Amino acid sequence: MMTVAEQREAVAAEALSWVRTPYHQLADVKGAGVDCSMLLVRVFVDTGVIPAFDPRPYPPDWHLHRSEERYVAWVERFCSRIDPAQQAPQAGDIVLMHLGRCFSHGAVMTGQHTLVHAFARDLVCTTGDVRHPPFLGRDLRFYTPTIWGGSNG
Repeated sequence: MMTVAEQREAVAAEALSWVRTPYHQLADVKGAGVDCSMLLVRVFVDTGVIPAFDPRPYPPDWHLHRSEERYVAWVERFCSRIDPAQQAPQAGDIVLMHLGRCFSHGAVMTGQHTLVHAFARDLVCTTGDVRHPPFLGRDLRFYTPTIWGGSNG
């Protein structure tokens, strides 16, 4: 059985293995296409951190027309919110970014500030940093899987 540190390392490594996969709405095929939601699903399901589930279908522009926190709702099924002022984000945590009318973009943390995300504007799954655009200056929420000791209640 893997330790939490080993699981976090496995999540970060799996996320990094998706880098350079083209951005494609609703897709989840490494090397062929992925969006930010399905990147999180594939990484956490494929490493065994969360059970298999599929949030699809979802419209590509829901965040521009609705305030419903769909992304937050499914992340909170498996994760607990953390306050970065109290607990620094770690590899294997999740960051959600407010974009449009709600939190509608997600990334897998690979370190305290570094991450992997599939962003439509970049047209590809890439690495990033919460201290730089597009995350800089945006409302961010950080989460950690409840399996690692957090609670979501």
